[in-house]
Amino acid sequence: MKKGWVVLIVIVLVVLIFGGTYVSARNTMVRKNEAIKSDWAQVSVVLERRADLIPNLVATVKGVAAQEVTVFTAVANARANLMNAQTPKDKIAANQELDGALVKVLALTENYPQLRSNESFLRLQDELAGTENRIAVERRRYDDAIQDYNAYIGQFPNNIFAGWAGFQRNDAYFAATPAAQQLPKVEFPAAKP
Repeated sequence: MKKGWVVLIVIVLVVLIFGGTYVSARNTMVRKNEAIKSDWAQVSVVLERRADLIPNLVATVKGVAAQEVTVFTAVANARANLMNAQTPKDKIAANQELDGALVKVLALTENYPQLRSNESFLRLQDELAGTENRIAVERRRYDDAIQDYNAYIGQFPNNIFAGWAGFQRNDAYFAATPAAQQLPKVEFPAAKP
């Protein structure tokens, strides 16, 4: 009879320890997944702030460089894609498209010296630079949260518990675009003899 009680107590202890470990791991996964959502919300806020600044920047540049219609069309299309994107992956892709379009707008300042002295443009450019810094910080936080979550659910025995609880790897990272990995070309006008 004593032997039966000992076996029963050992089984109950094992179940309690295993159950407690599962509950603890699941709660941690929930917390980490919520951190990703919270960090994504912050990224969304700064992306929307930038999207709100862009029409003012484009309008200012348009006043000086009216013939650069293709650049402005690209910016407008990229902004619309960002505003209409629903999922983090779609927003990340639209954001990369917008990054490329903004580079073209800012490059116009080289061709239009009077734009560089325009007070509205300079103020908007400063606001956009500040927003870009915020975006970089929030992207990093978001990517760190995803990395932390993915590492946690990938570890043993959490990987087993994650499968049971329905948690999956999240690969919605921000990544550098191929264009960002190329060195910019700097060209100076040829010297006149």
